[in-house]
Amino acid sequence: MIYLSNLFLTLAVSEEGSGGLFDIGATLPVMALQIVLLTFVLNILFFGPVTKVLDKRNAYITESLKSATTMLDEAEALSQEYEDKLLGARKEAQQILSSAKEEAQNTVRSEVEQAQKDTAKLIDESTKQLNIQKDLALTTLQGQVDSLSEQIKAKILAG
Repeated sequence: MIYLSNLFLTLAVSEEGSGGLFDIGATLPVMALQIVLLTFVLNILFFGPVTKVLDKRNAYITESLKSATTMLDEAEALSQEYEDKLLGARKEAQQILSSAKEEAQNTVRSEVEQAQKDTAKLIDESTKQLNIQKDLALTTLQGQVDSLSEQIKAKILAG
């Protein structure tokens, strides 16, 4: 409220005499000229260098972003290349493992077959030896049976 009364008082005083709020005299063009001159001086001395610095900063940021994007793309390409190499190495390792497993199975299979053949051969040889010993025992027993039957026959006839 006090502010409003001071404003009305100031307006009342300014209306009474010259030099009011919008008094058009020599000072208005001088102030306009001062503002225009101050604007040109500030543009030359302050805003121009600041604008150059800001433009350099924007160019540096743009270049840094481009460089970072390029590096990121290269890193992604290298990452993809390494992943492809890793996948190839895994496939190769899997193939090596499967071929080694197959080779081991073939080796075991051939050794088992050889052991079976050796066992069959040993069984055949043992069977032949037993048959030879059986035939020998039968001939020996046949001779003994003949000899005993001769002795029995001789005792029966002598007796």
